[in-house]
Amino acid sequence: MTWLFCDRIATKIDKNNGISMITHNFNTLDLLTSPVWIVSPFEEQLIYANSAARLLMQDLTFSQLRTGPYSVSSQKELPKYLSDLQNQHDIIEILTVQRKEEETALSCRLVLRELTETEPVIIFEGIEAPATLGLKASRSANYQRKKQGFYARFFLTNSAPMLLIDPSRDGQIVDANLASLNFYGYNHETMCQKHTWEINMLGRRVMPIMHEISHLPGGHKPLNFVHKLADGSTRHVQTYAGPIEIYGDKLMLCIVHDITEQKRLEEQLEHAAHHDAMTGLLNRRQFYHITEPGQMQHLAIAQDYSLLLIDTDRFKHINDLYGHSKGDEVLCALARTLESCEVYWQ
Repeated sequence: MTWLFCDRIATKIDKNNGISMITHNFNTLDLLTSPVWIVSPFEEQLIYANSAARLLMQDLTFSQLRTGPYSVSSQKELPKYLSDLQNQHDIIEILTVQRKEEETALSCRLVLRELTETEPVIIFEGIEAPATLGLKASRSANYQRKKQGFYARFFLTNSAPMLLIDPSRDGQIVDANLASLNFYGYNHETMCQKHTWEINMLGRRVMPIMHEISHLPGGHKPLNFVHKLADGSTRHVQTYAGPIEIYGDKLMLCIVHDITEQKRLEEQLEHAAHHDAMTGLLNRRQFYHITEPGQMQHLAIAQDYSLLLIDTDRFKHINDLYGHSKGDEVLCALARTLESCEVYWQ
């Protein structure tokens, strides 16, 4: 109902200094009891928050909601959601919000809408947990895996690491398949003595997130975490977790995918896109992005700042006399000098 309602919002586009300024009549969204945030994905700026959303924000920015202690997502940058949202994939993020002066977790469903002819927006709608949903206390203290049946074959033979978790018992791991034992490096007995917060780098902060996941409708949703292995190393993982009832026990099934290599490649590509290959300094494209109106608030120095235009004296003479390779060395040395000045002033 919310999204049909949002589709009827009137849109007007003005032009100001070449930048599209979007104005909408969003006041009708204040009639909704569920929190709604409307966000520009490319600038990652909040366009509008209804009254229910503003109540949960307090003095926080939307960026802080996405990066708080209980915040979890499958993508760090909003533009990376666009392809999946255009294909109508079900995307969930968990935000850190303020309730009764305490931080807590809130699940949000993401929907893409074309409110202008030029740029789409992403709508975050909070999912409030109905009283009838969620995982109730289970009998998992007496849980025993049955060796026959579809579940046993699916769980035991699956090549993906899989865990059965009881949120009502402080996130106790009650069963683990062979793939998960090989991945985490524990034997079955030791693994089933652990809690999820012991293998998740969020620690006990993962518990409110787990309870949010337990009442999400529509099955398992991908979320990214960092997990700790038996040898102390860490791996980036994408988990698909959701409620399941097995042999009368109300548990949570968690399927784990190792995305460490994918994250490493993404970081390399992101670094290459934003930095000069030779000097390692931020490139012109990233400079323009950082200094755009509205982006300065995300910098450590959000107030006044200085801009220096530096000319390297007789640089052409160095290139002509010693060759371009020596000229490149000079530029790299100059880059390191400028970086040391940055550290000094910080």
